[in-house]
Formats: sequence, structure tokens, C-alpha cells
Amino acid sequence: MAQAALKPELSDEPVSTGIDEAAREKIAQALSAILTDTYYLVIKSHIYHWNVVGPMFHAIHNMTEEQYTNLFQAADDIAERIRALGHKAPIADAAGPNQAVVSMDASAKSAHDMVADLIDDHEAAIRKMREAADMAEEMSDFVTHDLLVGRMTYHEQVVWMWRSLITE
Repeated sequence: MAQAALKPELSDEPVSTGIDEAAREKIAQALSAILTDTYYLVIKSHIYHWNVVGPMFHAIHNMTEEQYTNLFQAADDIAERIRALGHKAPIADAAGPNQAVVSMDASAKSAHDMVADLIDDHEAAIRKMREAADMAEEMSDFVTHDLLVGRMTYHEQVVWMWRSLITE
């Protein structure tokens, strides 16, 4: 019985929200890739949170904790949007067309390099979200568009704060 819970089946009832099936599928695929990037950022932020050292320790330790907490909640919001579109919420195939733009390589050694790495990943995620938000708006999926605008707002603020921290 426990195994059945691990293999969710979609309901046979059609989703009729004014967005056609092809559009919902395309949007769900884009969101799945964004979900992957979000989880990668959760993990990378956590790794840097644990391993940062040096004069910026306290600031980076606290900022990464705030960020991985926010990102974990965002992953849930994104996954729930995929479900509302009538699709399962998988993590995207890393080799597929909607592959991750956030790197899982968390090998930066210095605090400065950790922050620079996170900036690069957040900016890559923003660019992907912007494309998906434009697509969602073109397909009249204003809920997904709004979700992604909120996420881009958050990520842009994170980038600004990280840059402010490492600017000399």
C-alpha cells in the first residue's frame, strides 16, 4: 500500500480553466525545470551555509539560511502550480530540453567565491523564469505569470543583496 502512495496517479477528470491542454503541458514542463533549479539552489545554499568561513561568515551563514528556507517554500508553490495545471510535479530530467541552469557544483572555497557562484545561479534562474513568464502570459496563464513575477522579484533582490555584500 505504501508503494501506491509513491506513484501518484492523475485524476481522469479534465482540467477546464480556459488554458488548453497543450499550453498547460508546455507551461508545466517549463515549471518543472524551474522546480529543478529551485531545488538545486536549496541544496547549494545549504552546502554553502554549512561550509562558509572567514570574516563574512555570519552574514553569509544567515543569508543562506533565509534563502534556502524561502526556496524550499517556493519549490512547494511551483510544484502545486504544476499540479493545478493537471500534471505531475517531477524534477526535470537534467539532460532533457528543460535542463537545469543552476549548477549543483558547490565547490567554491572562499566566501567571496561562494557568493559569486550563487549570484550566477540566481541570475540564470531569473533568465529562465523570465522566458517562462513570457510564455505563460502569451498562453493566458496569468496565475503562472504572477507566480514567476513574484519569484523573479525575490531572486533579483537576492542578487542585489549578494552583490552589496561582496562589493568593495
